[in-house]
Parts: sequence; C-alpha cells; structure tokens
Amino acid sequence: MQLKKAIAFLVSLLVVNAVAESPYRFFEWNVTYGTISPLGVPQQGILINGQFPGPDIISVTNDNVIVNVFNSLDEPFLISWNGVQNRRNSYEDGVWGTTCPIPPGKNFTYTLQMKDQIGSFYYFPSLGFHKAAGGFGSIRIFSGPFVPVPLPAYSGDFAVLIGDWYKRNHTNLRAILDRGHKLPFPDGILINGRGPNGASFTVDQGKTYRLRISNVGLENSLNFRIQGHNMTLVEVEGTHTMQETYSSLDVHVGQSYSVLITADKAPKDYYIVVSSRFTSKILTTTSVLHYSNSNSPVSGPLPSGPTIEVGWSLYQARSIRTNLTANGPRPNPQGAYHYGMINTTRTIRLATSAGLVNGEQRYAVNSVSFVPTDTPLKLADYFMIGGFHPGNIPDAPPGGGIHLDTSVLQTDYRTFIEIIFENKERIVQSWHTAGYSFWVVGMDGGRWSPARRNQYNLRDAVSRCTTQVYPRSWTAIYIALDNVGMWNIRSEFWARRYLGQQLYMRVYTTSTSYRDELPIPVNALLCGKVADRNTSRF
Repeated sequence: MQLKKAIAFLVSLLVVNAVAESPYRFFEWNVTYGTISPLGVPQQGILINGQFPGPDIISVTNDNVIVNVFNSLDEPFLISWNGVQNRRNSYEDGVWGTTCPIPPGKNFTYTLQMKDQIGSFYYFPSLGFHKAAGGFGSIRIFSGPFVPVPLPAYSGDFAVLIGDWYKRNHTNLRAILDRGHKLPFPDGILINGRGPNGASFTVDQGKTYRLRISNVGLENSLNFRIQGHNMTLVEVEGTHTMQETYSSLDVHVGQSYSVLITADKAPKDYYIVVSSRFTSKILTTTSVLHYSNSNSPVSGPLPSGPTIEVGWSLYQARSIRTNLTANGPRPNPQGAYHYGMINTTRTIRLATSAGLVNGEQRYAVNSVSFVPTDTPLKLADYFMIGGFHPGNIPDAPPGGGIHLDTSVLQTDYRTFIEIIFENKERIVQSWHTAGYSFWVVGMDGGRWSPARRNQYNLRDAVSRCTTQVYPRSWTAIYIALDNVGMWNIRSEFWARRYLGQQLYMRVYTTSTSYRDELPIPVNALLCGKVADRNTSRF
C-alpha cells in the first residue's frame, strides 16, 4: 500500500498530456530471468511477474497507464510500447534513442497515455536482443463508453501472440551478431509462449469471439488460420477496417490484427495453425480452439495455407481498407480526415541494403548503418550537448557501400510527407514508425517512380504503424508529422535492426517546438553525457 501511495504521489508530479477525468491504471512489474521450455528444451527466458508472455495491459482510450518496472536482471533493460504513440512524449518510448536503460537492481516508472487511440498492440523489451528471450505481452485499448463501436457483440476477447523462436538463449544469439555473423534459421513458432498444441482457447458453441493477433517474433512473416472457421477482419493497429472475411491471414513481423470468429461448428476441438511464409523450410505449429461442449479432441489434417506465394499476400494486403463511416477513438467517422486531398511537401525514399563493414555483417538504410551514441538522442537533443547530426541520412538512396553513422532524419513538425520503403532484396521486410500511424497508400513489385502514384489508394487506405515490403518491391506511406519528438523508424527483422537497419526521425521545426512537447519527466533516468544533469531545473 505504501508503494502504491508513493507511485501515486510520483504521478502527481509528472506533467502528462491528460485530461482531469481520464482514469489511471497502475501496473507493477518485476522483470526476472526464469527457466522456460516452450520447444521442449530448457532455456533462459525473461519473465514479468513470473509470467511468459508477460501480463496483458487492458485500457480505454485516453487512460493514463502507469507501469513501474523493476529490473531484476543482471544487465540494463528497457520496454517499448509497439503502436502506443506517446503523444508529445517520446521520452517514454522505451528505445535506446529516447530513454536511458533501467540499470540492474533499479526501477523506472513509465507514464503512458492512450491519447486518442484504440486497438490492438503489444509491448516488448528493446535492448540487448532481449526480445528473443520473452518479456513481451499484449496491449488492448478499448473505445470509451460513449463512442459507438462498429462491431457486432462478441462474448470474449483473446490475445494471440505468435512468433518464431530459437532454442538458444538470447545471450548466445546476441554473441553471434556481435561477432558480425548472421543468425541461423529459427527452430520453431510459439503461440502465447507455447509450442505445438500447448495453448488452448475455450469458446461456447454459437458465440462470437475477438482474437487480437500480434506477430511478436524476430524475423518471419506468419500465416494464421483456424480449422473449419473463417475470420472476419475488424481492426488493424487502431483502425476499424472493412469487415472482409478470410480463411487465413498473413501477419508480418511487428503487425497486429483483430478478427472475429463464430463458434458455429460441431462441438469438438479444432486446430489453430501458424506457419512461416516465404521460407524454403516451412515452420508450423498448432494450438487448440476448444469448444466448451466438445466431445472429441483435435483430429484430421491441418488446414493448408500459403507458403511462398507473394502475389497471394499482396492481393490480401490490398484488400485491407479503412471503414470510412465507422468511429475511431472519437465519435467522428474515420473518413472525416481526407488524407488523399492533402499535398505532400516532401518525398523520402528509404532503401535497405546488406553487406560487410570491416569484415562484419551490417544492415543499412540509404547506405547508413545505425550505431548508437553513448547518450540517448532525445536527451542529447534536449540538453543540447550535440553528439549527432540531424539530416545526416539522405532523402534518397545514394548508392555505394555501407558506412556507419548515427542516422537521424530531420523533418518539419506539422507537415505532411510521403515515405517510400524500397526493398531490392529477396526477403519480405517489415517496417515500423514509432509515435505515428500512417496511411499505406500503395505497394507493388519492381522499382518505385513518381508515375507509381497513379495507382495509390487516396480514399480508404488502412492507417497503421507497421507495414510489410515484399521482395524486390516498394511500399508507399503518407504520414502527418503531428507528434513532435524523436521517433524510431526501424526494421522489425530484429537481427537487422540490431546490426544497423534503423534510424531516428527528429520531428521539429524550430526551437519553439520544444514548447509543444511535454517537459522531460521528473523521474527520467539520465545516463551517458547527461548522467549528472538535474531534470528539476528544466
């Protein structure tokens, strides 16, 4: 009780972007190592309050979510909130470029607000390849009580966390990367932290349920399907979609989808199947959809799914569109913002590449392979100590070899821009932009050129925070830069991000933009060259 009072007092000191009536939800997490065996082999996992995966965060639009994280590991630790926009408050984003790590034996209290957001997201550990050991969990943001929800009534709400997995400890995988080598192929796939048939979802016959599916894995796109059941897509990363029906769904790394299923089949158990996409070796795992009145276990052949077909996946991706008449987090329709009628002021082409630098494997964006500074960029920027150079990554791929630098894209606050992700490689890539949702206006094979704009969807493109880029293809997004701060643009292929395939986007116009940000949190951890600074002076 004393600790809860202390946290409440701390929150009263924090300047947060909140309205008086928004409730507070408190979470207290202890992060530890523990032995897990999801694929039958004991290994070191990262647990939160003894759980793998970690506890769910369940909230409502505009809630203030206070998460007090105790780091009981033997190395620094950070949690990031995939899809939570942290409006005007990139200090809380929980990646190295914005937030100092929590030292071993210490704690940090994150102050988040689910400002004008709804939908399905997740959290994960962002440092030291910890994501390969666990520490991830589901985030659900429900609509407020007076905002109509464009969904039929459903009887239950399940988080379904899927992802590829290694039997090796994360320290072993990290050592492989640190030696400049590529990782081997993953060993399997997990569903809610369990191996084949280890997870089960109980439903009542005749009722409808919502599944919130997130790919929390390290590198592979996955296909999700349920034996004998179709799925109706209803939401993608905070956007209510047109309610299309699918027999299976591609979920690329870092992405989240909400689907409705109806338990309208014979009373038995059914396979839930997740398999890898675009891989020469197909990984497959299963869990169980269990009818509460079941009279027989799972049986029969697994439902087949797509394997290496890119065209199938591209067609499905283009079919996912925004429901323009549905409400979002506010009562006004999602289609009220006519993004297709706004002129873009800048086009940025971001092309990926892979190669060796000093004999070691690196990955790059526009020929720049990211290396971190000793002080998080956001804090270095705030305290004006330098150490990096905004604008040191070009707006178009320059060609040539890879070089190392701390790449920071300088952009103007309150502008509307176009970003093209270009993939000349033979793998599917996945890209996330922290602090923002964007409109996926186009994707196709081949090279992008201005003429490709003729095929953009300027009416009902889906708005989301993570998008795929198919092999030897491009994906175009429109983004309104209305969230001041320092934001990570990253590959969700985690080994590639670790070895440089990321950058930061500095969203400012002039020094007066600092007045549009929330003040640095009074409990902010300070490290590097600002370790001796005092936040109370600012």
